Amino acid sequence: MNIIEVVNLSKNFKTKKGAITAVKDVSFNVKRGELFGFLGPNGAGKTTTINILCTLLAPTSGKAVLNSFDVESHPNEVRQSIGLVFQDPSLDERLTAKENLEFHAMLYNVPKPVRNDRMKYMLNMVGLYDRRDDMVNTFSGGMKRRLEIARGLLHYPKVLFLDEPTLGLDPQTRSHIWEYINQLRKKEDITIFLTTHYMAEAENCDRVAIIDYGEIIAIDSPDNLKKQIGGDVISLAAEEKDKAKKAIEREYHVSVMENEGGLHFEIKNGETFLPRFIKKADFKILSISLRRPTLEDVFLKLTGRHIREESAETNIAVRMHARRLRR
Repeated sequence: MNIIEVVNLSKNFKTKKGAITAVKDVSFNVKRGELFGFLGPNGAGKTTTINILCTLLAPTSGKAVLNSFDVESHPNEVRQSIGLVFQDPSLDERLTAKENLEFHAMLYNVPKPVRNDRMKYMLNMVGLYDRRDDMVNTFSGGMKRRLEIARGLLHYPKVLFLDEPTLGLDPQTRSHIWEYINQLRKKEDITIFLTTHYMAEAENCDRVAIIDYGEIIAIDSPDNLKKQIGGDVISLAAEEKDKAKKAIEREYHVSVMENEGGLHFEIKNGETFLPRFIKKADFKILSISLRRPTLEDVFLKLTGRHIREESAETNIAVRMHARRLRR
């Protein structure tokens, strides 16, 4: 059963340079209880889509339904159905961890008789109960993100949105956040909608939608997406890049992709292929590596490039509008 259904969703923004299409005719669904991932570079349309689903932005066209409620005609019912961990910090750092949760509980009408027990449970789940009376401005970035997750779950939402939940965190803290997310899936009957541009994080998802320039270009399980890659991935840097590219394509009948990092191509049985390839090459190899395919390779294959840097203008327009609505 689907808990989210999106049909032909689009969103345009006006900028000084003209109109920008942040989301373009997007359609997808999310199953109840699923960990669903939106994978793409910053500026691809991930946050805009989440903001529409969470009623923070109105779509230009199309339809979105969450927990059987239309996001435009029944916004209050949608808001009661969701929890949201924003990409940008949204805690009140002048309050304690407990006070932040109390304020959220009142906003979402969490019954007073169960409020304290529920706050205790959530703080214990994210390992912050012992810091409940500490000011949030004394917390590390990872602790703040864990507290935001606890706050987002306090009213028992049907869907928890995690918008780049580990953005800006160090690898160790990022790993700890994912431990909490995985614990959450085991303990709670909840659907998680994740946006990320970290390929390793997307591997945790049941299904992943790859989005680029506002359009979904593929959607499937991580394993099925990686099956689109025809074997192992060889990456190399050569002294004469053009000569190497032509020689490889001619000799092995493969498509060689080129970017700033060098040349990349796919080959079956890479471990036995590599020694023969190096021995036979009639060009100077500066470096070479072999690895199993990843979602990064899927993105590269589908778009012809790696994850790009953030499109600042689009993101600023989206974030400023969403912040105005949250006030």
